[in-house]
Amino acid sequence: MLNRQGRPTTPGAGAENDHPTFTGNRALQQEEPLIFEFGRTDVTGVDLDEPAPVADRLGGLVRKGAIGLPGLSEPEAMRHYVRLSQKNYGIDTGLFPLGSCTMKHNPRLNERMARLPGFADVHPLQPASTVQGALALMDELAHWLKELTGMPAVTLSPKAGAHGELAGMAAIKAAIAARGETATRNVVLVPDSAHGTNPATAALIGFTVKAVPAREDGTVDPAEVAKLAGPDTAAIMLTNPNTCGLFERDVVEIARVIHEAGGYFYCDGANFNAIVGKARPGDLGVDAMHINLHKTFSTPHGGGGPGAGPVVLSDRLAAFAPLPYVRLDDGRFSLVEHAAASDQSPLGRLTAFHGQMGMFVRALAFMLSHGADGLKQASEDAVLNANYVRACLADLMSLPFGNRACMHEVLFDDSWLKGTGVTTLDFAKAMIDEGYHPMTVYFPLVVHGAMLIEPTESESKASLDLFIATLRDLAFAVRDGDTARFTGAPYHAPRRRLDETRAARQPVLRWTAPEPVAEAAE
Repeated sequence: MLNRQGRPTTPGAGAENDHPTFTGNRALQQEEPLIFEFGRTDVTGVDLDEPAPVADRLGGLVRKGAIGLPGLSEPEAMRHYVRLSQKNYGIDTGLFPLGSCTMKHNPRLNERMARLPGFADVHPLQPASTVQGALALMDELAHWLKELTGMPAVTLSPKAGAHGELAGMAAIKAAIAARGETATRNVVLVPDSAHGTNPATAALIGFTVKAVPAREDGTVDPAEVAKLAGPDTAAIMLTNPNTCGLFERDVVEIARVIHEAGGYFYCDGANFNAIVGKARPGDLGVDAMHINLHKTFSTPHGGGGPGAGPVVLSDRLAAFAPLPYVRLDDGRFSLVEHAAASDQSPLGRLTAFHGQMGMFVRALAFMLSHGADGLKQASEDAVLNANYVRACLADLMSLPFGNRACMHEVLFDDSWLKGTGVTTLDFAKAMIDEGYHPMTVYFPLVVHGAMLIEPTESESKASLDLFIATLRDLAFAVRDGDTARFTGAPYHAPRRRLDETRAARQPVLRWTAPEPVAEAAE
């Protein structure tokens, strides 16, 4: 049924006894048209003076037509964004079980610190003499990152995890070039269970990628690494704990094999939240590792940022750290911006400025408020919570590598769904109806129909118990043959399930005004 604007009156309604409404609203769930539908392109909510003429510096690419943005009043604009926020699920809404993403609670203390004058309002082009406090904070953060990882050097400038991978692998490439082995040492080993950014980063900067198969228990066998390692090996990119939620128990031996072959050990630090205060990557033989500050030390990532991906480096790579970096001379901090001013061999610059100041403040606030014992406990609690979920669901949902202890995330597969008519995607969509964001699905690729759950340390036992009870109820519904609960889900979300195949093959990328709906004569 359509309302007077031609829009569905009961979007997302699933129950047969739902009553349609004229507006399409369902009490506090507001059905709002697109702003292009109710805004007008010939008006704006603010008065702007006509700009003075300027010289065209865009090489003839200046827009010639109207931009076409709808004009809204201030109340309309506010309501639009508030209603959008009510359609989003976030860590402030409920438990966010995405595996491999560490969607932990974001302490509000850290937000307060990031908004302090001198941090929130600094500009990257200010003279160093006017930002001594900000530079001191960066230096302090660098100190604790090195302390927590057991590494002698760190670069803060990378903006996110994948950017950090690029920095670390670029440092490895620079070190190989300094040894005169660029032409011969060009292969990077990547386990099958790696994050997709690992092989992509290696290929992006010119390396050839070789896959390392996982053994039956989901970990990497150093014997397999030894078979592949040789004079052409530049590095291995290994995640530890790995993406199956398991600690690579042979990591020291893997490092030895790679180092004996003349290569470097890059560790993907996406899962550092599981081992902070418990194990130092530098002690395990790691040469480079990025740290997702926005995952491990405060702000859960999502919505495109902000992020920060500092990279810690071993003695073998420290000299090649990119510019800029903080230096202390005679009690004054400065940023080393140019290779000529450095006593090292920096690989160059990866970003325009120094990194993400807001994330630096949040991360250091997180570290200082928790202290060494608190950071260690956070890791222990993250692992405990994941194992609690595993133990409470193992009798109903299948574990691909057996019912054994995991790290900070627990991985299930879809073998328990075989023959039920319900898929991993169906199960995930039904979780939306229960008020939960689905776990990570179909990743890692080494497990068929993967369901990867990471509760983090943020969740209380009561929160976990409700989540577990919900998944158990869904699992029992699968066993009882209630397939309709799953195959059409979500029923209660603002929008129903898409035809994903059609959406991929025939995407609608531009809004066009619908034909007006004529009112029936009275």
